[in-house]
Amino acid sequence: MALMRSGNPALKPTTFTQYSTTVTGGGRGETMSLAGVANKTGLMLLFLCGGAGITWKLLALHSPAVMPLFLGGMLANFILSMIIIFKKDTAPYLSIPYAFCEGLTLGGLSAIFEMRYPGIVMQAVGATFGTLLCLLAAYRSGLIKPTENFKLGVVAATGGICMLYGMTMLLRLFGMNMPFVHDTGMFGILFSLGVVVVAALNLVLDFDFIESGVDAGAPKSMEWYAAFGLMVTLIWLYLEILNLLAKLQGGSRRN
Repeated sequence: MALMRSGNPALKPTTFTQYSTTVTGGGRGETMSLAGVANKTGLMLLFLCGGAGITWKLLALHSPAVMPLFLGGMLANFILSMIIIFKKDTAPYLSIPYAFCEGLTLGGLSAIFEMRYPGIVMQAVGATFGTLLCLLAAYRSGLIKPTENFKLGVVAATGGICMLYGMTMLLRLFGMNMPFVHDTGMFGILFSLGVVVVAALNLVLDFDFIESGVDAGAPKSMEWYAAFGLMVTLIWLYLEILNLLAKLQGGSRRN
């Protein structure tokens, strides 16, 4: 079975290549399963929520400790994610710390959005998991089939979005902005909606890619790496939905 492309930087075409002969070659030991990936993803989500609860509460209390935790979590989750991506065998040990540190950052960021737009966080969380469940059901039923053209299109769109965000950050250093990226008008909302769609479609590629790992007979420890990769997409999707909802509410207030 050919290994699938994924727009997720953690799940590249070569991720499971070295394990492709484990089943057919008579390899021993437990192998990766879909249930195992789901369980480890759920555990990571628990630790993410734990970290998020800390900075959320501290920000609500106006504690001076929130900023060091927020920035420290941001730096730590970047470092940990890079280590996991380039040294996959560290995933069983670093995935939980990564999830907790990511939670510290997401909790503070979410609290800021919640203060400005009450109720927006629960809407974003509900939309994120609703999208996850709907796409998983569509994928398992065969309603969505990630063909080669589908995968190439999603990967290309994901790369284009990353480049655009990179250019936006660079322009900000010189005091310039791309209005449609952050604007609450029609173009800004349509842009964010498009990014949400691309992020959601990356989940389909992740499902397909993880299933390829199961078929290849990847070792049990790779469940942690697969769960980490799925978390990367889920967090991106949540942030984009949060941004889209903020634009919608900001635009309605302005009008």
